[in-house]
Amino acid sequence: MSTSAHLPAEPSVAPAGAARTGGTVTDRLIDANHQYADAFSDPGMDARPVLRVAVVACMDARLDLHSALGLSLGDCHTIRNAGGVVTDDVIRSLTISQRALGTRSVVLIHHTGCGLESLTEEFRHDLEMEVGQRPAWAVESFRDVDQDVRQSMRRVRTSPFLVHTDDIRGFVFDVKTGLLREIETSD
Repeated sequence: MSTSAHLPAEPSVAPAGAARTGGTVTDRLIDANHQYADAFSDPGMDARPVLRVAVVACMDARLDLHSALGLSLGDCHTIRNAGGVVTDDVIRSLTISQRALGTRSVVLIHHTGCGLESLTEEFRHDLEMEVGQRPAWAVESFRDVDQDVRQSMRRVRTSPFLVHTDDIRGFVFDVKTGLLREIETSD
């Protein structure tokens, strides 16, 4: 099921004060937000996740994490990027999540058929040739999704900034079946 099925097919009349309309994807999203806001009521939550868990996952549009994990609004912190890779910025977010907002567990989710499996660091070189500047970030491509999950778990467990590293678990989400497969560490 595509999430676009939940968006209005065409923008409706723009609400008062709307900057523009025109039928772009962003216009459709803004229109959907207005419909959402019409029925919205403040749930009275704060920023601390109820289940005290942070989920790090790939940004892939096929992963509906809340549905796949049976989560509701307010249950977890969700941190997503290309590949679900544990980068310095993910460590930053996890550190804030743990030290300032009370999370204790980390769930890492990669998935089958990830786009990073078809990229290499050559991607950075190509960007440099195109725009004249080499990106400061690594692509973090991989060939073995299980090994990449293990590497991500090691990065979380060994970070000096994270105080809760005893409940770190990693999984591969199968985009064909919707099932998670747990990855055991080799340490």
